[in-house]
Amino acid sequence: MPTADNLRSIAKYRRSSAGYDTTTGPTWPIRMRCIALLALRPGDTVLDVGCGTGLSFEPLLQAVGRGGRLLAFEQSPEMHAQARVRADRLAAQGWQVDLQCASAEEVRLPAAPDASLWHYVHDITRTPAALANLVGQLPGGSRLAVAGMKFFPWWLAPLNLLAWLKNRPYNVHAHQLHRPWSLLKTHLSGFRWEPTQFGMGYIGSGTVLAPQGERR
Repeated sequence: MPTADNLRSIAKYRRSSAGYDTTTGPTWPIRMRCIALLALRPGDTVLDVGCGTGLSFEPLLQAVGRGGRLLAFEQSPEMHAQARVRADRLAAQGWQVDLQCASAEEVRLPAAPDASLWHYVHDITRTPAALANLVGQLPGGSRLAVAGMKFFPWWLAPLNLLAWLKNRPYNVHAHQLHRPWSLLKTHLSGFRWEPTQFGMGYIGSGTVLAPQGERR
């Protein structure tokens, strides 16, 4: 069953879904940098976490090639409907796309991905149940790249109201912008990050830790 936070998030995207794609231009270079950090190879299976309207589908598929596979999920019915149109068009062209309408807390992946893209999915990265479900299905050693918003450095603290205002229309946990990668980082090895957007954003990458019982 959807949680209260899930329902709040769905309501937020219901209001913004129609014009969502027109707002993503400024972050497109960050999206492409995030995808590049995955170092995808032909034949890979890649997961698009909280895929939104599916804007990352084509660059991800171009990276994994015709022998690769794209897994994706989105909990917002309105965003998923737009992603479905993209997925069906790509599938008709011979690409392998598996798209689900599901929350991060409940999704079941049909295959184990070699890499996963977490592009502007702040609420997922701040929800322990979502992380437990998703990371529990990612193979140890698989590659992960993440990007999103954060608060400015302390010397620009007065500008954090702007960061909060920009995040609030989309995310339930809009106030949790101090080190927003902190929960996800605990599941990763070799995590590194750097600021983007003059300090109001970040991009990072690492590899998924093996389950504790499999570590040596």
